[in-house]
Amino acid sequence: MKKINECKSHYSVVIIGAGPAGSNLARRIDSEKWDVLLLDGAGQKGEKVCAGLLSPDAQDILAEHDISLPREILVSPQLFSVRTIDLERKEVRHYRRSYMNVDRGKFDRFLLEMVPDTVDVLSAVCTKVQREGDEFVLEIKTEEGIETIHCDYMVGADGADSVVRKHLFPTQKIQRYVAIQQWFVAEHENPYYSCIFDNATSPSCSWIFFKDDKMVFGGAFASTHCREAFELQKKKLIEKEIVAPHILEHPIKTEACMVSRPHLLRGICRGRDHAFLIGEAAGFISPSSLEGISFAMASGEALAQAFEKNTEGRSILRSYKKGTRRLCLKVKCKCLKRPFMYHQILRDFVLKTGVGAIKIKLRE
Repeated sequence: MKKINECKSHYSVVIIGAGPAGSNLARRIDSEKWDVLLLDGAGQKGEKVCAGLLSPDAQDILAEHDISLPREILVSPQLFSVRTIDLERKEVRHYRRSYMNVDRGKFDRFLLEMVPDTVDVLSAVCTKVQREGDEFVLEIKTEEGIETIHCDYMVGADGADSVVRKHLFPTQKIQRYVAIQQWFVAEHENPYYSCIFDNATSPSCSWIFFKDDKMVFGGAFASTHCREAFELQKKKLIEKEIVAPHILEHPIKTEACMVSRPHLLRGICRGRDHAFLIGEAAGFISPSSLEGISFAMASGEALAQAFEKNTEGRSILRSYKKGTRRLCLKVKCKCLKRPFMYHQILRDFVLKTGVGAIKIKLRE
């Protein structure tokens, strides 16, 4: 990776966002053929609010590229099940899942370090994008101030609150929530991962997970009164005796960001006219579990292959759409799965019947 302090005035390709989507694209694109700039906004925006759990799909992508993770990225515990809780009914079921528990910030930096030196990497946030003729003009904010750069191809890998999507595709609407999570000192002999549902406070899901000696509680909430809903859900966790009150009294830190949810017939936008979207910016995220790392890496890979096979905007987009058909189908399938998780009657049926659940054998 070649970090730069000053960028050129023009690039053939600019990638906004250096998360799993942007870093994977920057790593895989032919940067000898394309003059590429990758904008890394983590220094100004902070780390992504995320459980940092690598799903089997994400593990498969790493395996396909012969990428192994160093020990310092992994955190304790490693997980083999998820405890699903209906907070209103206090119905609890366990389901088998195999996640790798990682430090999300270190994981993102690990992927960024794999970007070749032929790609320029600049610590900056894009604040504005507009078309001017056959190219794009970007206004970016660096530590030194505001700069303007030009490019032939624009890639938005900048997450749910994507500047590229807002400015270039304003009519492509997608549902957004506010993700809030807090970190606490952990006091639990058997760390666990929980997925929490409570229709009274959230149209989405919440979670509890552990990172070494820390416990994290968070969730995705409607944008209006999101903090009030978050605090109410914390109160319910205490009332239902799921978490001891003294643990939730003193958060170490609070984080928040936008998170998006595509619907069955809308939400996914992959681009148009030399501008492309990948990862969550495109709507590639699970609408049921909000898992997005595997979608991010896969969509970045698909766009890299499209750039490798083509040299003209329309053919690149056509190839990218073809390469992401399975991802689109996966999103739609998870849209069909979502009601069984979020609709109260259907969720009651699933939890009460125990379909797919595993039995936990407790010590005597």
